Amino acid sequence: MDRQTTLAFILIGIVLMVWLYITAPTPTDVQQQKKSQDTTSVVEKEVEQQKPVVKQERPTDSTTIKILPESLSAKESFVTIETNLARYELSTKGGNFKKVFLKKFNNWYASHSKGDEEDFSKHVQLINYSKGGSYDFALVTEDGVALNSSELFFNYTGNYNYKIKDKDSLLVDFTLNLKNGKSIVKRYLFFSDSYEIKNEIIFNGFNDYVSNNSFDIVWNNGIRFVEHNSVDEANYSNASAYSGGEQVIIDASSVGEKISKDFRGRVDWVAVRNKYFAAVVLPDNPDNVEGAYLEGTRYVVGKDGIKEIYETRLTLPFKNQIQETHKFSVYIGPVDYKQLETLGRNLIALVDFGSFFGLKFIVRPIAEYVLLPLFQFLHMFIPNYGFVIIIFSLIIKLAVYPLTKQSYQSMKKMQALQPKIAELKEKYKDDPQKLNSETMKLYSTYGINPAGGCLPILLQMPIFIALWGMFQSVIELRQQPFVWWIKDLSTPDVIYDLGFKLPLFGVQQISGLALLMGITTFFQQKMTMKDPSQKMLVYLMPIMLTILFMTFPSGLNLYYFMFNVFSIAQQYYINKVGKDVELVPVANPNKKKGFMARLMEAAEQQAKQQQKKKK
Repeated sequence: MDRQTTLAFILIGIVLMVWLYITAPTPTDVQQQKKSQDTTSVVEKEVEQQKPVVKQERPTDSTTIKILPESLSAKESFVTIETNLARYELSTKGGNFKKVFLKKFNNWYASHSKGDEEDFSKHVQLINYSKGGSYDFALVTEDGVALNSSELFFNYTGNYNYKIKDKDSLLVDFTLNLKNGKSIVKRYLFFSDSYEIKNEIIFNGFNDYVSNNSFDIVWNNGIRFVEHNSVDEANYSNASAYSGGEQVIIDASSVGEKISKDFRGRVDWVAVRNKYFAAVVLPDNPDNVEGAYLEGTRYVVGKDGIKEIYETRLTLPFKNQIQETHKFSVYIGPVDYKQLETLGRNLIALVDFGSFFGLKFIVRPIAEYVLLPLFQFLHMFIPNYGFVIIIFSLIIKLAVYPLTKQSYQSMKKMQALQPKIAELKEKYKDDPQKLNSETMKLYSTYGINPAGGCLPILLQMPIFIALWGMFQSVIELRQQPFVWWIKDLSTPDVIYDLGFKLPLFGVQQISGLALLMGITTFFQQKMTMKDPSQKMLVYLMPIMLTILFMTFPSGLNLYYFMFNVFSIAQQYYINKVGKDVELVPVANPNKKKGFMARLMEAAEQQAKQQQKKKK
């Protein structure tokens, strides 16, 4: 979860707690400070941008790259392989990926295009080809020559256009012949129905010729940003390595910041990602990996845009054999839970369900094993994801009904107790300590917990946080329309552009669903807040929440709007059909003092001690 979203969530949590606490009247006033958080801006149509600051040299080696091909007359040519899922363009310069088009995913400017599937200009393309290809090797020879495959021309023999269908596969070789009789082969194996590509790098005659007995596998130039809002995309972009049984992430979160991290020992994989897509390099034998290196830079593009470029390196041992083969897998595709789960190797760690103050160990299992499977199950029967979200919100509402029912009952008890509290306020208006003491005795007499309305909401928070993270980042909602003006559930549903940004909040575009969510929040509070002194909060909270939700994805806003609608229906039912609460004294009111009672007693004792010191 990015910092802006985290701060927004903190504010929403504070507002909810204030609302629940105030609707359960207490003798003391509660003051809350609210901070408004600026949200991200939308940027222009994506194009290839200026050169990022990312080093091409091996991190520990400053040797200048020298080209030692067998022939200097080689020219760059391209081999095209088309599968059911993607089209790959590989270059003889570097023997690497020049372009990778994903056939199932459109660019933001062609999000609803249903034209010719062969028009690849409309499809997502992930390689930053203007900066060179991606996926190279780098090594230093014993005589001090640094070889980086990105600068070398490989030989290729065969067809230059392939189309793989059904369950077929295709093997493609690129061979680098050096003047000294040595050679290197980069071999790729493509499958018709998988984003995974098998790769072998075969060194011939390099025994006793590789310095430090190690070489690097490099993914340079990151992957392209492919969403309209580059600021939002940057917030979800990072590089990571799976090492030591966990995913370690680096995230260049400040403009101009260059961040890096070194790893030693076993590394299962390294990855670079944007919001919805990733490129992952997986060594076949992670135990043979000597280490890894991650580096990233964040920089400004245009007036309001942001880009992040990441580089990853895997360092592997060279065993000084006459012919030595190293095997890898390369995944270039969507950050899709099902796709990654089929590949194993803990790749599902790439699916980010968000976190909240380090509570990832609580939030992720809820999202991963309950919410996402339920969401995907519903989609098996309901093709439109908007209606899936509506049914989903109803199911979640029913699931948390016991907790919300308890909260409503506690609030009703507090409202019924309000006349007695008013009498105490009048009786002890000049003695705050006595007022607190007598109020707590009143709560104890009738067995009421002043925090009873807040606790059920606190227990629901992990579910809401998991939902927040899931709807913010799951690729299932990308470019999925609902009805009317809601064309993409993964972006805000803009109905009007102000032409300027609201001071402090940074909001420029008006979201229809955010307005509906704010209106339903207002009606919900009107039904629950009965204290005239809290009239201002009835208007303030909906306004603040509406502004905060203006830049959130429409799928998330649709969920909270429907959740509010179901909450209003529930509250109406409780108010009209539910029985009135009767205040009945409990049998043993002083049997066990609650937390609030102990807290108030401690405060009273402290106040008395301070008064004695003044005397």
